[in-house]
Amino acid sequence: MESHEPDLRSEIKDDETVRSIQSDYRSVDLGPATRSLLDFATKLTQTPQQMTRAYVEALRSVGFCDKDIVDAAQLVGYFNYSNRVMDSLGIEPEPEMRFKPTP
Repeated sequence: MESHEPDLRSEIKDDETVRSIQSDYRSVDLGPATRSLLDFATKLTQTPQQMTRAYVEALRSVGFCDKDIVDAAQLVGYFNYSNRVMDSLGIEPEPEMRFKPTP
């Protein structure tokens, strides 16, 4: 999450909300579509063998179309893959990707 913190902060302008999202996104009211997408990404990341059609249906029920869902699955899968490869090789994020608080 550290390397993507600037992106999160550009969307969410409140430091307390950003910290809450980083700590547990479920503790913040992000709306049903964002919540369902984060639930999908979390399940696919942490326990992919437990993914069921219900996660796809949950995304559809909040307005995602099949293309959106395929895109989400591919993006989550890609980031999981690339993070695991980098972690396995001990690659640290580039210094410019680390969050730098404004003075």
